Amino acid sequence: MIPLLSGAVRNLVLIPLLIAVSLWSSAAIWFDGPSQRTMAGLLAALPPLLTIACLVWMRPWWRAIAVAAMGLAAIVLWWKTIPPSNDREWMPDVARLATARFDGDRVTIRNVRNFDYHSETDFTEHWEERTYDLDQVVGIDFFLVYWGSPWIAHTIVSWEFSDGRYLAISIETRKERGESYSAVRGFFRQFELYYVVADERDVIRLRSNYRGEDVHLYRLRTSPEVARALLVDYLEEVNRLAVEPRWYNALTHNCTTTIRRHSQHVAPGGALDWRIFVNGKLDELGYERGNLDTSISFEELRRRSTITERAKAADQDPDFSRLIRIGMQRPAP
Repeated sequence: MIPLLSGAVRNLVLIPLLIAVSLWSSAAIWFDGPSQRTMAGLLAALPPLLTIACLVWMRPWWRAIAVAAMGLAAIVLWWKTIPPSNDREWMPDVARLATARFDGDRVTIRNVRNFDYHSETDFTEHWEERTYDLDQVVGIDFFLVYWGSPWIAHTIVSWEFSDGRYLAISIETRKERGESYSAVRGFFRQFELYYVVADERDVIRLRSNYRGEDVHLYRLRTSPEVARALLVDYLEEVNRLAVEPRWYNALTHNCTTTIRRHSQHVAPGGALDWRIFVNGKLDELGYERGNLDTSISFEELRRRSTITERAKAADQDPDFSRLIRIGMQRPAP
């Protein structure tokens, strides 16, 4: 073991891994440690300094690596114990948590968001209570929303009901007053996980009409039974989050990896793919797996999926959801 540890494994795997973890530990302390910045900076400098000191001056090698690893493990354990909370001064658009009450085939959802927007940050709040018949679930649609890079998007799932209604759920960060999202901070314990249960005129129109983002809509090939089961799974998680908050994480608990987790609960299968993480290409993955309309080329499907201008034109029309779907048929299961 010792000769092996002092050779390639040590040089190519263990030492780079320790250094990487020490750098992550510094960032974790900086973002999630003391609020006093000077103190946080001093503490954040310790993990890489101690790791390097162990590797440079301590011998034999196995002892240096073991001591450094134990120090870093202590930081990871501290980080894991930082508790999320539902009790903070929240931004108005995430101030209320949705909850669902099941009664046989009917579900009543409290705090469905249906804001009337005047601009991205100026809106009239409408939190509604809505009842849906789960037997009327027809299918699932999903939105890809691009705000910059074509490689990264925000994903939103929406359920269609036979009475013409749609219910959208967007998995996001729950931001406190004065707080803004940061892609870097999203990897640490900075934001609680939040399910926006909303009318499409809220959660889609906000992005297309007021944030100037590029929105694509895809209709999924799935059965009503699977669509219903997925909605129930989502709403059960909504109820859990109301009493047991969880942390958002830009890698492991984000808008797309969490969707996959729900899907695996309902219909397990489908190997993990790099496009789950580089989710701007998620539509490409869905097409390859036959989850989208494959009767036309992917390029043509993607062209037809762009609904940004339709959403802008529909704006506050009560028929918003139908108008953005004109000419878009759901593929048969």
